[in-house]
Amino acid sequence: MVSDFRKKKLLHLFNKFFDRDGSGSVDRKDFEQAAENISKLRGWKQGDAKYKETLDTLLKVWDGLQSVADANKDGEVTADEWVSMWEAYAKNPSSAYDWQNQYCKFIFQLEDASNDGAIDSEEFSTVYASFGLNKDEAVAAFQKMAKGKANVSWPEFQELWKEYFVTEDPNAPGNFIFGRSSF
Repeated sequence: MVSDFRKKKLLHLFNKFFDRDGSGSVDRKDFEQAAENISKLRGWKQGDAKYKETLDTLLKVWDGLQSVADANKDGEVTADEWVSMWEAYAKNPSSAYDWQNQYCKFIFQLEDASNDGAIDSEEFSTVYASFGLNKDEAVAAFQKMAKGKANVSWPEFQELWKEYFVTEDPNAPGNFIFGRSSF
């Protein structure tokens, strides 16, 4: 059974980053909208290669998510289905689905705007501000996530990612990878 603390984290991710239209469930259109929003953030137009790459990646993530989490096969993933799927992940994070690993890498690459292999506070907070989070809160979240360091590398991010979905410790650095400084 998922704890209230972990459920809050999972629903933060679901509501802020996946359920783009606020319908209470996630479908393919939410991922298409996310690709459009991300492309606007980066200045990519619909015909650009980076726009297509972003859309293709997010649609692969959607296909993987739907195949695993859409328990009733209605073409949508509800918040309950979402939480249940991540609860299963928490029991064995080393056996993550390909789409989960792909999404982790996508988020890291999205945040690493300079493409230098690390995320800094400005890169991190800019992404989360574009999703409607408070930029100052995202900066505070980065400081907690980075444990006071100037940046977070890809290997560090992978560990923080796992921690986000598994930990019950409210002070664990991984809790802050999605731009929120408290739960």
